[in-house]
Amino acid sequence: MTFSNPAPEQICALLHTVKTVAVVGLSSNNQRPSFRVAQALQSFGYRIFPVRPMQEEVLGEKAYADLESLPEVPDIVDVFRAPEHVPAIVESCIKLGIKNLWLQDGVVNEEAALRAQQAGITVVMDRCMFRDYTQLCGD
Repeated sequence: MTFSNPAPEQICALLHTVKTVAVVGLSSNNQRPSFRVAQALQSFGYRIFPVRPMQEEVLGEKAYADLESLPEVPDIVDVFRAPEHVPAIVESCIKLGIKNLWLQDGVVNEEAALRAQQAGITVVMDRCMFRDYTQLCGD
């Protein structure tokens, strides 16, 4: 079985449904893609949960060491980590009952994405959440 992303209209519907985004690997460096994407998502009205050990706050939001430390279950997890870290993130999502997982551009781990799908998680892989919001949803 090979992984395939949802259709563009399904991605747009997902982006209109979710309200809270846990951004795994969110950097406080405003030159990093994770920072710029999360900042844009905030401007679209999403609530951001930075997930990054050793950070106290990013983009005005309290940062958390891992998904298990979040104060609530986010609607979606947006991953800015190397592909080898994705299997552990998927296991956390399954354990916590997180329903949606987004793997940013270049974050490709087909085996982990299939594991997440088999657990009932909607997965978008190797795409940019910000770019898809602006290009597919036309907002």
